[in-house]
Amino acid sequence: MIELGISTFGETTFLEETGKPITHQERIRNMIEEIELADRVGLDVYAVGEHHREDFAVSAPEIILAAGAVNTKQIRLSSAVTILSSIDPVRVYQQYATIDALSNGRAEIMAGRGSFVESFPLFGYDLSDYDALFDEKLDMLLAIKDKVNLNWSGKYTQTVTNRPVYPRAVQDDFPIQIATGGNPYSTQRIAELGLPIVYAIIGGHPKAFRQLIKMYRQVGRLKGHDVSKMTVSAHSWGWLSDDKEKAEREYFYPTKQLVDAVSKDRPHWRALTYEDYLQSIGEEGAMFVGDADTVADKLIRVIEDLGLDRFMLHLPVGSMPHEETLKAIKIYGEEVAPRVREYFATKMV
Repeated sequence: MIELGISTFGETTFLEETGKPITHQERIRNMIEEIELADRVGLDVYAVGEHHREDFAVSAPEIILAAGAVNTKQIRLSSAVTILSSIDPVRVYQQYATIDALSNGRAEIMAGRGSFVESFPLFGYDLSDYDALFDEKLDMLLAIKDKVNLNWSGKYTQTVTNRPVYPRAVQDDFPIQIATGGNPYSTQRIAELGLPIVYAIIGGHPKAFRQLIKMYRQVGRLKGHDVSKMTVSAHSWGWLSDDKEKAEREYFYPTKQLVDAVSKDRPHWRALTYEDYLQSIGEEGAMFVGDADTVADKLIRVIEDLGLDRFMLHLPVGSMPHEETLKAIKIYGEEVAPRVREYFATKMV
């Protein structure tokens, strides 16, 4: 069955109605309420990203997830992503094993290189080692998951001789998935390891990912992995309201705020025009914006086209009033998710 959830970075861009940003402290507190609501309305997963920028409130997603674990019952709790290249894999495992204990087996690690590079100078890493750091630290994390006692000889990491790593996760097969923006090399590497993959589909046409997903599964089979465990997930930007035109109108401002800010640091991005926005929220675009019917129809189509096992709506992508975000989560969980699940359940009969 398809899993549906939410991803967020705790954005703190300017609010349209006030012209002021939400403080980091307020956004962090609001996120706990949002996690708890997502659990109550029956969503499957809530994922929190790590950033080290002024326009995102969360630099330590594991603490947000730990707080969210306490008063939730069913929802799975994941990073989105843990920037593995600039953190110690031993601490990553220990932190998420602790969340696994707090949630009684609902924690996950989503590791990635990160879409920004601020963490490298902040923690003393060299950007020229960008790929090598990630590859070695991922191998180390997998070794920690595999055995209690760690034996590890590192080039970019510490050498560890027969030392135990505690606490251990509640789940026997502790979920570690890898996120990518769609780089073919990354897809191949993840497939060779037989790990679950998560695609960030935030621009262009979602169907463009079909060939990558096909390659991922083919490589997994060739390497002898159990393809049933090689799940494919995606996350895309989106917003919901009880009125389609209202959702489309109110989502442009926060989306432009974020895109324009990021475009200053990325030469391949550009400031968002209203025409670009309309294309992105249209039938063939990568954003899921509208009322419950509009978003459910588009979700069904994209999930089916790509053969996804899990979809996470990134909600919101820029700052929106907290009460409006809660309403969007409610619509997603109570109206969109049941319709999407019913469609795929019927297909399986």
